[in-house]
Amino acid sequence: MIEKLQNSDLEISKKIRSVFQVSYKVEAKLLNATNFPPLKRPIEDYVKSNTVFFGYLKNEELAGVIEIDHTNNNTLIRSLVVNPLFFRQGIAKKLMEFVLATFDSSLFIVETGLENGPASKLYKKFGFVEVKQWDTDHGVRKIKFEKRIIKQKTPPNITA
Repeated sequence: MIEKLQNSDLEISKKIRSVFQVSYKVEAKLLNATNFPPLKRPIEDYVKSNTVFFGYLKNEELAGVIEIDHTNNNTLIRSLVVNPLFFRQGIAKKLMEFVLATFDSSLFIVETGLENGPASKLYKKFGFVEVKQWDTDHGVRKIKFEKRIIKQKTPPNITA
C-alpha cells in the first residue's frame, strides 16, 4: 500500500530517515563512495522539507520511500529508496508507477550514481533516457535521466 507520509511529524520523519539510511549505505557501497552526502542528511531536513514523501507499506512496515518535488511543469524524483530487507519485491517499481500515474507533468527527472546499475535499469525500464553525466565534488559520478510526456491535444469538435 502506498500512502503520503506526513514528514512534518518527527516520528514519521524518523521512520523515513531510517529507510534512507539503510538504503543509502547499500548505494554508497555500489558507488565505492566513502563520503556520501545522502548519509549525512540530518533529521531536520526531513521534518522541514517542502518535498512530498510517499511510502510503500508492507505488513505495516515502511519498506520504501519516494521523495517528490513537483512544480507546474515537471516532477523531480529527489529520492527513491527501499529498505534492503525488501529488495527484489517490486517496491521501487510500484512507487515509480504511482508517481508517473499521480503527477500530471510533461517532464519527469531523476538522478543517481552512475554505478548504481539497479536504479539505472529501473529508470530505463520506465522510458527515462540519459541526458547528462558529471562528477560531483565528493567523488561520485552521477547520471541524470528524463522522461518527457507528450500531452495529447483534444481535437476540436467539428460539425458539418
